[in-house]
Amino acid sequence: MKIVIATDSFKGCLTSEEVESTLAQALSGEDTEVLTLPMSDGGEGMLEAFVSALHGSIVETEVHNPLMQCISAPYGIAPDGTAVIESARACGLTLMKEDERNPLVATTYGVGELIADALCRGCRTFIIGLGGSGTSDAGKGMLQALADRFTESKSIDELPSSRIPACRFLLASDVRNPLYGENGAAFVFGPQKGATPQMVEQLDRQARLFARHSAAQLGRDASQVAGAGAAGGLGYAFIQYFRAEVKSGADLLLRLIHFDETISNADLIITGEGRADRQTLMGKLPERILRSAQKQHIPVWLVAGQTSDTESLLRAGFARADGITPAYMPIEEAMRPETARKNLQAWVSRIKHRLPALCRKPYQG
Repeated sequence: MKIVIATDSFKGCLTSEEVESTLAQALSGEDTEVLTLPMSDGGEGMLEAFVSALHGSIVETEVHNPLMQCISAPYGIAPDGTAVIESARACGLTLMKEDERNPLVATTYGVGELIADALCRGCRTFIIGLGGSGTSDAGKGMLQALADRFTESKSIDELPSSRIPACRFLLASDVRNPLYGENGAAFVFGPQKGATPQMVEQLDRQARLFARHSAAQLGRDASQVAGAGAAGGLGYAFIQYFRAEVKSGADLLLRLIHFDETISNADLIITGEGRADRQTLMGKLPERILRSAQKQHIPVWLVAGQTSDTESLLRAGFARADGITPAYMPIEEAMRPETARKNLQAWVSRIKHRLPALCRKPYQG
């Protein structure tokens, strides 16, 4: 039988490749062909997944992290010159210690530096992953980095008419929030980035003022466009200043790898993420994989570090929805990479006997 493994990362624990490699080794056998497809919806692991899909290569350059400290950050370049940038590599929450997190200070400046470096290498099409940021600056830092590089006055107001070449930006993100307001970047995502209630209010005011100024300068207002609030408003800066297109990160990657054709003769698909619940069904990667598989009547098993709302997941069409973490295990222990690998291996041992039945009975979905 042929099994396709296409999982997201187990955030903060195992990358997509690590999850898939562990499952593939445990599932391998004389009568089983296993195909692994590294996945990402635009967040953690986006760079490697998209570069692999585009058969590109990874380069590194010096940029500033969210605290304006110098770091080396990678990005990808495809053979056709498309640049792949995972924003979190320059402005990610994980680049700061917990006691350093302050979205009033954290900046997206390093993302602009990655874009500038890619522009100097001839890139004109960009795929930007917006997940995992530790910032809420509405993209002003990113714009400032480009202004510093490409405008004489170093003012972001000059960017639309600057020496930056005409480019196309595709934003890989499943976030649909606007820039500001009760569903905006500050109120929804600020607290998880270290913002106090007072900071949230201030960040939201700053975003409103920046949007008002930008609309006056450019004659249009993208602040309420779905996805403008992604990555603390970084999505807004791309949409407002560069007319970027927001795409489902999962759908974009699935199209790039010709997912429908790849799974056409599969007997089973295994997908997963760190935590699966009813939010999984709101356009996240496992749900998009499920919908593609259902068109071809291929069963899909969902595996996660933890699961809840299992009945909803099964009603949606997953043939299985399993959590690998034992109920007695503390979350700190479960998040250790080696423990997670062992839990994945144990899960395969428990379900492996169910595989032969898939070869004998067509899936009806």
